[in-house]
Amino acid sequence: MELNENEVLEPFFGDKKIIQNTRLYRFTSDSVLLSKFARAKFGDKVADFCSGSGVVGFHFLCLNPSLVSSLTLFEMQETLADMSRRTALLNGFECRVENVRVQDVGREYDDAFSLVLCNPPYEKSGFENEVYERAVCRKEITLTLAEIIEAAFRKLKFGGRLAIINRADRVAELLFLLKKRGLEPKRLQFVAGAAAAKPYLVMVEAVKGGKEGCEVLPTAVNG
Repeated sequence: MELNENEVLEPFFGDKKIIQNTRLYRFTSDSVLLSKFARAKFGDKVADFCSGSGVVGFHFLCLNPSLVSSLTLFEMQETLADMSRRTALLNGFECRVENVRVQDVGREYDDAFSLVLCNPPYEKSGFENEVYERAVCRKEITLTLAEIIEAAFRKLKFGGRLAIINRADRVAELLFLLKKRGLEPKRLQFVAGAAAAKPYLVMVEAVKGGKEGCEVLPTAVNG
């Protein structure tokens, strides 16, 4: 696989490799946490929103190779989408990569997926001193949490699940927006850096048209 300027191959899963660009946003442990939190079902048609270089979708596929029937990545930055395509070719992953904003995903994908994965931008402001291409992966510059949830509702079939991660201090906002749009939170797990530390992330699985009742899992330690 020929690499472009500033690109490197990094270990990913077993003998798999992922293409990363040293000048752009690079994946963190948040992505791996989400892919492990999400539960696969046989025949799952999976979408990865805000997919970046594809780490969440690809890692989920590697964890559940016999359960995932299709994988589609949605990424607005052309450079990152292209990296995803080449990572898929390098590793033999079968997937589709769409270079599009989440808000602009076409109607052909309405009610198409049984699972949407999303590691979205967490921050609401403060990107002035950052490189724009990195900032949009971390800040709500081009996409809000409400827009992500709206898109997930439209693209999920009835009974489909959204698995999403965000800052722990936004948990009330996240749960409110999910319930408001008809995505019922069913599983919730906080993430902390140490066993006795204050959680800094929260992961939620919500079901389109699901009944009330949410399982709160023990805090995951990511340290």
